[in-house]
Amino acid sequence: MTRGDRSLITSGTILGVGFGGFVDGILLHQILQWHEMISSVVPPVDVVSIKLNMLYDGLFHAVMWTVTLVGVVLLARGLGGEPRRLPIAWTLGGSMLVGWGMFNVVEGLIDHQLLGLHHVHPGAGQLAWDVGFIVVSGLLVFIGGLILVRIVTTARLHPAM
Repeated sequence: MTRGDRSLITSGTILGVGFGGFVDGILLHQILQWHEMISSVVPPVDVVSIKLNMLYDGLFHAVMWTVTLVGVVLLARGLGGEPRRLPIAWTLGGSMLVGWGMFNVVEGLIDHQLLGLHHVHPGAGQLAWDVGFIVVSGLLVFIGGLILVRIVTTARLHPAM
């Protein structure tokens, strides 16, 4: 695997973390309105607590924007001259799935379980929602991305296989 290939995989993974955070914030926080960043710690029951939750959601999105920007910069640098043996689209796509799944596992374990900042869908069955989130959108997406990257790298690095 060349340095350009490694750069592509790294940038894809970082982009996956950023996009995973955006999907979480946009879909679960804003569209479905299931929770906010700190809604288990500061329940959004009045204007002040709603504004505080909104502030933390904004900070979360600012961090995800920064992570995504870093991924884009690394991608641009990685495509700028280093030789690659791997196909860009498949390698980048698989790497982004790795990052996205990684984000969901880490966010699910830390924010939902360890810190209890919020739950995927609070109320009856919230533990099942939290575990389902970690397994389906976390582990399965992560493993799918790893498999895709492995297939691409194995096929490209060992064409006889």
